[in-house]
Amino acid sequence: MWHTLLDILYPVRCPICQEIVLPKGNRICIPCRAKLKVIGEPRCKKCGKPIELEEKEFCDDCERNNYHFLKGYSVWIYDSVMKKSISDYKYNNKKENAKFYIQELISLYRETILKLAPDILVPVPIHKSKYRVRGYNQADILACGISKELGIPVLSHLLTRNRKTLPQKQLNNKERLSNLKEAFGYNLVEERHFKGKIKRVLLVDDIYTTGSTIEACARVLSKQGIEYIYFITLCIGRGYE
Repeated sequence: MWHTLLDILYPVRCPICQEIVLPKGNRICIPCRAKLKVIGEPRCKKCGKPIELEEKEFCDDCERNNYHFLKGYSVWIYDSVMKKSISDYKYNNKKENAKFYIQELISLYRETILKLAPDILVPVPIHKSKYRVRGYNQADILACGISKELGIPVLSHLLTRNRKTLPQKQLNNKERLSNLKEAFGYNLVEERHFKGKIKRVLLVDDIYTTGSTIEACARVLSKQGIEYIYFITLCIGRGYE
């Protein structure tokens, strides 16, 4: 009865169109699910970004750059559909969207994550000024959801956002790297919450575009002697656009 009452008062709304989801039990409208572009092959063997030519192993970004992460995974192409959905999630308090995101992420990558065997999950941090406005870190919600499903601990504050930066979407690739220089720090106090040496980390974020944010975080972790750094995000851009 309690669940029935909750369904009436707070029905599940589609993370794409925000309409009430029917039939009950689903977390997305059937027509909206058809709009989502799940990452497929061919994809970059390092960052997981879709690439156009099957004979290529890496996208142009990964060919040019010596990233500190080993490999990355994403669920969907970052197109106009997911851009709107994630914008609602981050800026319009649609935290319930995360339940669908986590459900799909786990469905697609459960075994992959378990094979990576990360010691901990680390969400990409946001600056405290953004947190005050938003009230939550969208990456932390995702990391905690993955943790609940797979039993991998989360260190939500292992990485810190030391300074406020310009929105990455306003900058080109070179400016993005400069914008994030020394933006992240490592919290030794938080590290002590994990019993043992941290060797393997899975970074969690919502979007991977040029990789500047993930790389900035991976660089900080690498400086602390962490050798095996992976990432997982909801969306990633195309490698040939």
